[in-house]
Amino acid sequence: MRACAACAAVALLLGAGAVQAEDWPEWRGRGRLGVWNETGILERFPDDGLQVLWRTPVGGGYAGPAVADGRVFVTDYVARQGLRGVERVWSLDEETGRVLWMHEWEADYAGLGYAVGPRATPTVDGDRVYVLGSRGALYCLDVMTGEVRWSKDFVEDYGVQLMAWAWDWGFASAPLVDGERLISFVGAEPDGLVVAFDKRTGAEVWRSLSAESEPGYSQPVIINAGGMRQLIIWHPLAVSALDPVTGDVYWEQPFDVENTLTVATPVHSGQRLFVSSFYNGSVMLGLDRDRQGARVLWQGSSDSEIQTDGLHALVTTPLIIGDYVYGIGSYGQMRCLHAATGERVWETQAVVTERVRWASAQIVRNHDRVFINNDRGELIIARLDPDGYHELSRTQLIEPTSPSGNRRELRGVNWSHPAYANKRIYARNDQEIISASLAAE
Repeated sequence: MRACAACAAVALLLGAGAVQAEDWPEWRGRGRLGVWNETGILERFPDDGLQVLWRTPVGGGYAGPAVADGRVFVTDYVARQGLRGVERVWSLDEETGRVLWMHEWEADYAGLGYAVGPRATPTVDGDRVYVLGSRGALYCLDVMTGEVRWSKDFVEDYGVQLMAWAWDWGFASAPLVDGERLISFVGAEPDGLVVAFDKRTGAEVWRSLSAESEPGYSQPVIINAGGMRQLIIWHPLAVSALDPVTGDVYWEQPFDVENTLTVATPVHSGQRLFVSSFYNGSVMLGLDRDRQGARVLWQGSSDSEIQTDGLHALVTTPLIIGDYVYGIGSYGQMRCLHAATGERVWETQAVVTERVRWASAQIVRNHDRVFINNDRGELIIARLDPDGYHELSRTQLIEPTSPSGNRRELRGVNWSHPAYANKRIYARNDQEIISASLAAE
């Protein structure tokens, strides 16, 4: 019966032509590229908003969901006594939102800035899901049952001293699966800023880079450059490229980032690698074609988030499309830059509307359009090109519920990156996770 069902599914997919389903198994989708390749997606939002297919209650958290093989994974935090509580990971049925299983562990949020909940998106790999809590608890869980296969505590097992960090905003980098390895920022002494574990047993495989640098909050990514695969680690002192198999350092480019605010994910396109920070602006690196190496093509000259020059990103990971960079700056300005020079082409406040510190949005490319969810809980369809920002449609997706800091207009914000999978969007706040259809009629 299962074989017949599988054959029927294959026939349906073949008959659908270019219309394909797609999962979202990790941060920014498969490969961490911020690209959603599905077709058959609506051109404009309905006048009465998106059709919400289900809602499931959850607790607080910034971590976006992951979607794989019919399941949605999301983490949250619930306070039990003061700032002592539990972090949890939920497995939900993708079609209905029904709870399949939940696993929880104790978490003490004392001293944690923005003590709302976990930051790191779950990483799904086959029959296992990997989750990292904001206080350094790493779990490998069985996808089907939630059974713990192995776990690590970065504080207990590696002596990480969170209170010694310049700013304690917790662990925010989603672990990365590469082959048989699970790679994570740890911050262990000695030379354990990044650690690779055997993804099946949790045994340490290698460690690399001095913990003289704090981990920061960016995500590890793997690119192909110089004729080989390179693990890109952006930490508060440099951009580093490692051999993902051994942890050996290929090259490093110094980039001292104020207040350890490495948050956006490094963006790779062709022979370019781009990083952008809140205070210190952006650096565009040129990658060598025939060997491991990089050089600075250009770097912003401003170290002020107010008097900015190119792009000063915080939460928002930029996109490189052709010869242009698109991103959200320190006060919510969407900007377009020449990728070759860093020169600003245009700027607009239209995406987040309010010009205020930390205003942000998340951008995902879908063919010739982008889907943008801003921190007001709105979802936008737009086109970006050197001529400007072209908004096609906008709707309210989810209520912004997280503490808004110094926002003047908003009582709450939504800083969570949604998942796009199987013609749906999956978004969360501090009260619920929802699934809404993005399928064209």
